[in-house]
Amino acid sequence: MNLTRTAFSPGGLLASAIDGFSAREPQIQMAEAVSAAIDANETLVVEAGTGTGKTFAYLVPALLSDKKVIISTGTKNLQEQLFHRDLPKIKAAMGSGKSTALLKGRSNYLCLYRLTQHTLHVPSNDRNLISDLNKVKHWSVETRHGDIGELTAVSEDSMVFPYVTSNADNCIGGECPDYEDCYLVKARKKAMEADLVVVNHHLFFADLALKDTGFGELIPQAEMVIFDEAHQLPDIACDYFGESLSSRQMLELCRDIIIEYRSKLTDMRQLAKAAEKLELTVADLRLCFAADPKRGNWRDEIQRDDVQQVIAKLNVDLDFLYQVLKLAVSRTDMIDHCFDRCIVIQQKLARLNDVSETGYSYWYETSRRQVTLHLTPLTIADKFASIVNSSECSWVFTSATLAVDDSFDHYTHIMGLQDSKQLILESPFDYQNQAILCVPRYLPEPNAYAMAEALVETSIEVINAAKGRCFLLFTSHRMLRIVGQMLEGRIDYPMLRQGTTSKRLLLDQFAEHGNAVLLGTASFWEGVDVRGDALSCVLIDKLPFAAPDEPLLQARIEDCRLKGGDPFAQVQIPQAVISLKQGVGRLIRDGDDKGVLVICDNRLITRAYGKTFVKSLPPMKRTRDLAVACEFLQSLPCANELQEEEQII
Repeated sequence: MNLTRTAFSPGGLLASAIDGFSAREPQIQMAEAVSAAIDANETLVVEAGTGTGKTFAYLVPALLSDKKVIISTGTKNLQEQLFHRDLPKIKAAMGSGKSTALLKGRSNYLCLYRLTQHTLHVPSNDRNLISDLNKVKHWSVETRHGDIGELTAVSEDSMVFPYVTSNADNCIGGECPDYEDCYLVKARKKAMEADLVVVNHHLFFADLALKDTGFGELIPQAEMVIFDEAHQLPDIACDYFGESLSSRQMLELCRDIIIEYRSKLTDMRQLAKAAEKLELTVADLRLCFAADPKRGNWRDEIQRDDVQQVIAKLNVDLDFLYQVLKLAVSRTDMIDHCFDRCIVIQQKLARLNDVSETGYSYWYETSRRQVTLHLTPLTIADKFASIVNSSECSWVFTSATLAVDDSFDHYTHIMGLQDSKQLILESPFDYQNQAILCVPRYLPEPNAYAMAEALVETSIEVINAAKGRCFLLFTSHRMLRIVGQMLEGRIDYPMLRQGTTSKRLLLDQFAEHGNAVLLGTASFWEGVDVRGDALSCVLIDKLPFAAPDEPLLQARIEDCRLKGGDPFAQVQIPQAVISLKQGVGRLIRDGDDKGVLVICDNRLITRAYGKTFVKSLPPMKRTRDLAVACEFLQSLPCANELQEEEQII
């Protein structure tokens, strides 16, 4: 018996050290496949159904190996969970002496230099900003790691963070007077020395694409790379292998120049004038677009006269700023860095405005305050394949949602992993007895005017049957708002809505109530783990096809069509199937969980492609009768009711 299988055996290291641990055969199969990939320096793509225990399945062989390992997760929350909860547990069980490190992106660490600069020269008269700046200053004396995630006194959406953290544009690196005390430098040094490093996908690809100082030296040292939640990689990789330029980047450049003028270069009034001039033009660029946040095709927008005029003025103002900065070069390290940033911005703007290059999507997005221009490659297969093939690493890509219709073809084609070893492991959960899939009869077409009222009526039925304990998942914020407003006063259970507070707080409140109804969109479709009685029903409003006006999707559809393919079958359906699988995965999270999945989209039944969706879902019992689903919900135990009965007794 090999070491990996021995570790998972009934009398093995994990069972001996972890209370209640019992390995499942799919978990052992995955662990052995990962171990084989490590030994042979191979690439492995594995879908591990919910409940397989994939985290343990890749951690054990990673710790048993003598290789330097990078583990990349989908989000910072999962990154912290893996590092602070799962990894210590497995290390202790196995008696592993491997050194480990957690590494986040630079914007997650306090920048002492920028904190000092903005404390001395307060960037705004906003009272909330000034208050938060003082809180950060107080916290900076106490913190050991400078991890912004530890700063609980300031809200997650505070305006202060860009002023007290750095990014790739404004970090001055080795010239920084606080370089020796830099929290990011310390974190990277620890990562360089560690045997196993936990990062997240955004950090991995940002530093891979930008060859960022520090982490760019870490990746070549890796002998094994594991991507958890690997279904997120295609979109993230596309972003980082492209180009983007935001109005915020330009405004931050102006702000840093003005601070340097006020603090060290008071004899160069032209610096401030040039920066202030550019600030006004950047504001004019945002005014070219509607007030509400939007995404669109930049190739179309740049043809507008008003946009062309602002872009021309941007080029003039950037050139003026460049000429003024040139006169100040070598006077301070920050000004030298600002000079370099100005050149980079000019180059990016030039490339983003030359919309003639094929093979890319040119698009823009706006928020209330800023506009960002993007150039995104339609495929990263060749580029990513060359990275994988030129390395001497073992690569593992795993998620609960990679396959479509029992095939990895869609995923491996996008990522350039056609030559990889592949493995699909079914969930060990007994879906036939634990869950019911209901596609209610008599619902309107998904985009019909009457659909909102139908969703509300259906929701009320399942909410009452489940005694709250529901997730209502939507494919758009618009439908969430409409249904939320229509449900007000019509249900007797606490109602929580995305956008009213942070995601983490909403989930804590949902679990605490035990009978709440939570309305969410995209961010609640994945990475959410609610086990036990608090969640008994997940209702999905419709199949999660990406919006047809999504610029990157439009470009991929057109590219597929030009190559003679079927965009709907090859692009839109696979993407929607993977998204649906993520949403469905919120329902059953444990072997004892039971519940009902309601999908309010008749296309699952009436369209031929519905079979592809259904085949990709867990093997639940199915019904078209909502009454059957409600009867099942009513039969499920409710923790709140049991507590009330105990109090009465």
